[in-house]
Amino acid sequence: MSTQGARPAIGGFLLMSLAVALGGYFTFAAVQGDFGVFRQVQLQAEIEDLEAERDRLRAELSEVQNRTRRLSDAFLDIDLLDEQVRDVLGYVRADEIVIR
Repeated sequence: MSTQGARPAIGGFLLMSLAVALGGYFTFAAVQGDFGVFRQVQLQAEIEDLEAERDRLRAELSEVQNRTRRLSDAFLDIDLLDEQVRDVLGYVRADEIVIR
């Protein structure tokens, strides 16, 4: 009779161990898993970095579009053209002195 009394205690222990193991696994997955809390914080920081880069690139694109429009045939900015010639080609007028 003593053997039958010991079995339910072992079964209860195994059931409780299984419940604790599953609870630990799900807790770990909720905190550090692919969709866990730490991953969500990491993704949010990455989103903010990418949005900042997107805004910087939009500003740079706007500047390039403005310069392109100012150098187009329809609207020619002589000062910008002179600046580009000096910068790209190294053009210097005869009456100017260049100090490097």
